[in-house]
Amino acid sequence: MRFETPQAFFLFFLIPLLLALYYRQKKQGSIKFSTTTLVRQVSPSLKQRLLWVPLLLRILVLICLMVALARPQEGKERVRDISKGIAIEMVVDRSGSMGAEMDFDNHQLTRLEAVKRVFNEFVTGKDNELPGRPDDLIGMVAFARYADTIAPLTLAHGALSQFLENLKLVKRKEEDGTAIGDGIALAAARLKTAEETLLRQSKQRERTFEIKSKVIILLTDGQNNTGKRDPLEAAKLAEEWGIKIYTIGVGGAEGLVRQQGLLGSFLMRMGQGVDQRTLKTIADTTRGKFFMAEDADSLREIYREIDKMERSELESVRYLDYREQFLPFLLLGLGLLFAEMILSTTVFRKIP
Repeated sequence: MRFETPQAFFLFFLIPLLLALYYRQKKQGSIKFSTTTLVRQVSPSLKQRLLWVPLLLRILVLICLMVALARPQEGKERVRDISKGIAIEMVVDRSGSMGAEMDFDNHQLTRLEAVKRVFNEFVTGKDNELPGRPDDLIGMVAFARYADTIAPLTLAHGALSQFLENLKLVKRKEEDGTAIGDGIALAAARLKTAEETLLRQSKQRERTFEIKSKVIILLTDGQNNTGKRDPLEAAKLAEEWGIKIYTIGVGGAEGLVRQQGLLGSFLMRMGQGVDQRTLKTIADTTRGKFFMAEDADSLREIYREIDKMERSELESVRYLDYREQFLPFLLLGLGLLFAEMILSTTVFRKIP
């Protein structure tokens, strides 16, 4: 509890002065007798013993009024975070060629599994290597022959891990392919309406969030060979909507995919390799950057570089939220004053 106008407490010094004036006036109105011996022998009644009660009530009234004038306030300090975050759409290739193996922390994983794990580290953080993106709006689009929204743009990143678990390589041949243009176009459309998505989610959040920029991170190991949109056309559309695209070529050369046969598993060469020229053109068109990732370490390094270039701004505004508490003291003072007036005109009534 705090007092907005503590200067009111200086009025307490008036109480001794008022008491001195009260007793001085009382003494001046006294009647002198030759002796009070007989009066002293009479036992005082209960009423006489409680003659000080009205005076005490009057003093308590003054104290309550002074405390009310000091304006007691109760509350706590609040911190309101104002975030200027980034809306990020991950666009991930899940075609059959992403089943090629690559080194991941001295283990052999498919390119898709390596991409998924490093992406999760990028979002949630990993020791001192990647700080995480808690203040960003993040979603995911995956593509093979067709592009699909895997995870909607969200500030609640806890659900992204589950969406990642459900992201698998295509199994059926008729669904295989590399529709890079469709993947970019779908992600750009999601980012174009990011403000509407944010408005729906922010109703449940106390802090204010503002989209600082919109980014697509495209990861593929192949070349566009299907889909309705050409990758460069999709890039121009993203550029018109103010969306920056970072392109990452995964694996580089043709990949070896492990297949299961009658005599056991064997490695089969698949894919035509990364179309570096197209990926670089896409990045340049949208003022982004092109990267190549041969293994998990280089993929992490790319994410670290993107993390430095695209950082959210977080400003903490501290303010004090107090409520006025003078009313209870004021009501108590008025109640005591009313009680003192009742007692002074009834039980402790004095007749001159």
